[in-house]
Amino acid sequence: MAADREGGARRRSARAAAYAALGVVLLAGCASMPDSGDLRDVESTPRQDTGVRVFAMPPADGAGPGEIMQGFLEALTSDDPGYDTARKYLTADAADRWRPEQSTTVLANGPTIETDCRPGGREETNSVTCLLAGTRVATVDAQQAYQPADGSYRKKLHLTKDAKSGQWRIDGLPDGVVMGKSDFQRNYTSVDKYYFASNAAAGTGGQPVAVADPVFVRSKVDPMTQMVRSLLEGPTTWLRPVVRSGFPTGTALQKGVSDLAPDDQNKLTVPLNLKASRVAAGKCTEMATQVLFTLRNLAPTLESVELRGTGDDRLCELTEERAESAAWHGSSKRPEYLYFLDGKRRVVRMQTGSTGTGSVPVPGPLGEGGKGLRSVAVSRDEHTAAGVGDEGRSLYVTSLASGGSFGEPQVTSAGPTPEQRLTTPSWDARGDLWVADRDPHRPRLFVLDQGVEKPEPVAVPDLPGQITDARVAADGARIALVVAEKDGKQSLYIGRIQRDDGTGQGISVDGLRSAAPDLEQVSAISWAGDSRLLVVGQEQGGVQQMRYVQVDGSTLDGPAPGALTSVKAIAASEDERVPLVAYSEDGIVRLPSGAQWQKVDKDGTAPVYPG
Repeated sequence: MAADREGGARRRSARAAAYAALGVVLLAGCASMPDSGDLRDVESTPRQDTGVRVFAMPPADGAGPGEIMQGFLEALTSDDPGYDTARKYLTADAADRWRPEQSTTVLANGPTIETDCRPGGREETNSVTCLLAGTRVATVDAQQAYQPADGSYRKKLHLTKDAKSGQWRIDGLPDGVVMGKSDFQRNYTSVDKYYFASNAAAGTGGQPVAVADPVFVRSKVDPMTQMVRSLLEGPTTWLRPVVRSGFPTGTALQKGVSDLAPDDQNKLTVPLNLKASRVAAGKCTEMATQVLFTLRNLAPTLESVELRGTGDDRLCELTEERAESAAWHGSSKRPEYLYFLDGKRRVVRMQTGSTGTGSVPVPGPLGEGGKGLRSVAVSRDEHTAAGVGDEGRSLYVTSLASGGSFGEPQVTSAGPTPEQRLTTPSWDARGDLWVADRDPHRPRLFVLDQGVEKPEPVAVPDLPGQITDARVAADGARIALVVAEKDGKQSLYIGRIQRDDGTGQGISVDGLRSAAPDLEQVSAISWAGDSRLLVVGQEQGGVQQMRYVQVDGSTLDGPAPGALTSVKAIAASEDERVPLVAYSEDGIVRLPSGAQWQKVDKDGTAPVYPG
């Protein structure tokens, strides 16, 4: 056995040297993987430079079952486009049957080979079963959608020894791939693809509203082509009920298309299987807008997209500037002001780009005080504001213009304490206003059409507790809810907003899913991008922390905001260039890019950007 391992190590070393001469980085097999003995974890691959593609080595002649298993698992973490090297560890029939694209299972650590992978008794010398095990973190499905997961992972792989060649190969395995969390973070990247809200338009021109649909793609395996294919295949199952696509059903890339990339003019040409006669100008503009918004995640300098049909016919071309006017896009809307309550409980504002600390009362009644305001929300166009006053009992909606009065409250709460009354309201791009009543005897979620119509109760099926905070996304298709559950946990959920489609069912929030499953207590939230939120909370037994989370529950790769103690409220913008703002023990503070937290107003509370 020792001689076999030494021979295998020599063979791997020789092959690695040969490939290195070609400038290719290979995943070396783990020479210490035993054919018998204690349980071993498959080590995660060290992080490589982002410009380096990593490929696996094929199986060595005479490799034992343990080496075959180890090499196969390492091949799953390589940048091999079609998993061709991984298939070399399988029998021909198994390679034809195996569907790696069906799913990716992410484990806390590399998968553990729980059996010694040695042949059994004399009658089993040509057959062996190995067991892979680990602790689930997440799954990525065939639509590339991420979902947090937990519990144990246990899958059997069967190996057989070919009677003629004498080589061990895997002949039985589940579809999909499996890898540790660190390998997943190295191999995959989260990208937003864009569709349009089904029942929403923004602005006087009735622009369609772009909605982000995050998916994970292999970061070094032709990601732009992957993303266009994913976009054309349609939205993920979770988002599909509330969005539409500008692409006709059946639209696909032309056969043989790969390696899509912008040219030296930062223009991307996308060849589709469409005839020019099938594409109206308006629809083509929507299609190109979806492509441009999606691919700017991967190519920030992308300036234009040209769609071409069969016969190389030009369908349309769209520049970045035209795309921004063709659809309402939250992350491209830079707010003019930051708003908060001063020491007199008036709504004040200061320029978003201001480097000073001066603020002035807003025009209109909200800037005059007199209602004991506890929170405020400003419409996306910054023309209207909603304030919660009377110690949380009343919601007032007024114009941000001189003159006018509070009028009668639009919503009232009978909760016994301010903390059990109305939440901070929020606006979506179509101009609807959302607020929750935390009255323990009658908890409800409301939406006010255009902020002025009669409050309409919103059904939230399968709600696991009582809503303590609510923030609608700019697109009006999703909403973030902080929910106090029966076990004392305060959790963050994301739900789809299903609007009345003429059936008389009313508006509901469906498909609730956890966005921060490891946080036990969520105390403040704010949207901070098209599919990202800024969250203040704490893990079980931990201290308060501030971090970004994705709406699909995935962990973002990157630094968290600078530490800040006793945070009570936070404000971020979908435009990520805008400074973060918080209400803490120091009053209102902000975090400009590349700087430390700075004091803005020691007596201020309840900071918000429009939305």
